[in-house]
Amino acid sequence: MTLTPSPLITPLAPSTPSPVLTPIEARVLGTLMEKARTVPDSYPLTLNTLLLGCNQKSSREPLMELTEADVAAALNTLKEAHLVRESSGSRTTRFEHNFQRGIGVYEQAAVLLGLLMLRGPQTAGELRLNTERWYKFADISSVEGFLEELQDRSAEKGGPLVVKLARGPGTREQRWAHLLCGPVDATQTGLGRSSEGLPGNTAERLERLESELANLRETVQKLCAELGVSPPEQV
Repeated sequence: MTLTPSPLITPLAPSTPSPVLTPIEARVLGTLMEKARTVPDSYPLTLNTLLLGCNQKSSREPLMELTEADVAAALNTLKEAHLVRESSGSRTTRFEHNFQRGIGVYEQAAVLLGLLMLRGPQTAGELRLNTERWYKFADISSVEGFLEELQDRSAEKGGPLVVKLARGPGTREQRWAHLLCGPVDATQTGLGRSSEGLPGNTAERLERLESELANLRETVQKLCAELGVSPPEQV
């Protein structure tokens, strides 16, 4: 099939291999990419808002409990790698990602990599569902096409960025994992904690509900901050 990359941002193919990220750096970068799409009115993000996004209890695999120092250190490294930049024009320092140009990929590929960084290995069908708020792929085959391009990426462009994992027990589809944190054992099944033991459709609906709940909580926190009141305790 012929894929039509988005013309919004033309990637600059790196002349050196793509940087190897730590899990914390991948979480920070993925969170910036997510919030740029899902809460554009609040983007670029302050350090505190970014920390809250990194430590979300939904739409994250694995869960993390990062500190402000963890996120600040990751931001410094990502800025040196030209994957994050500070935003000007605000009294409070804000941060935005520069992933597409920094890594050298088109919009659709960046979306898939961002979801893989935040949610761990997923099938093409799961990725199509989970990316709906970021980018609407026409069908699963288009998702697979971009994943295959990322897997077959030439050394001149930095090398492969994803790998297709072995099929898990009792599953029909194979999952994909990103390589931004280094090599991954392709023989692992990539079965995630959040969907283990659940039928496919049930797991997908649960993940969507968790994502919507996380966004509602974020909105409440922002409103409470503006009104100067304490947010309700989460159960």
